[in-house]
Amino acid sequence: MATELLFLRDAYVREFDAYVTAVRDGERAVALDGTAFYPTGGGQPHDTGTLARLPLVDVRKDGGEVWHTLGGDGALPAVGGQVHGELDWERRHALMRTHTALHVLCGVIWNEWGKAVTGGNMEPLSARMDFEFDPLPEGFGRRVEELVNAELAAARPVEIAFLPRGTAVEDRDLIRTKVNLVPESVKEIRVVDIVGLDKQADGGTHVARTDEVGRIRVVKTESKGKSNKRIRVQVLDG
Repeated sequence: MATELLFLRDAYVREFDAYVTAVRDGERAVALDGTAFYPTGGGQPHDTGTLARLPLVDVRKDGGEVWHTLGGDGALPAVGGQVHGELDWERRHALMRTHTALHVLCGVIWNEWGKAVTGGNMEPLSARMDFEFDPLPEGFGRRVEELVNAELAAARPVEIAFLPRGTAVEDRDLIRTKVNLVPESVKEIRVVDIVGLDKQADGGTHVARTDEVGRIRVVKTESKGKSNKRIRVQVLDG
């Protein structure tokens, strides 16, 4: 049974109730009919918190199901039982701020230098992104930090939409962010639109406006190959 991903439509859900649909006793893992916990994927790490009053130590997607690995020594909930989940909101919100900051970074670099992102990863309030630069422009770190912080302070709305695949693949902005790499089986594309700046097919969690991020600091720039340069950032309070 597929798990409904509550965070796709509302990233601000902090607690929820759901029913257990399957149990893996050997792994101390349960699948639910719905979840607000984000599973590891797309460069964003899984959420933590509690489920059925047990600590949540891992969240993974397997096909259409999301499996929640539980710590502690308490008994696992049984199939058919109702459970209550509570997110570690401080961690989740830090990841939301970080993820939105990375999308702003992508938008700024594309609009200013026309360079596409090639990869990235994040932890709460710190992240790295790779771009197709060869080489980095002189004074790049200082300049990109200035531009990103100006966009964050502009309080741009962050809107979520769900588009039919046929519509999404015709959007030039989404083609730039490689929407065509989304599996053919996905018929509806979730789009995160930082209005007027950046639009990407994305399954992660985000804040509602850019000023909720705070500001960023470019910690370091690195060369990871002839046409691959890495930017490391920290997310700071505004």
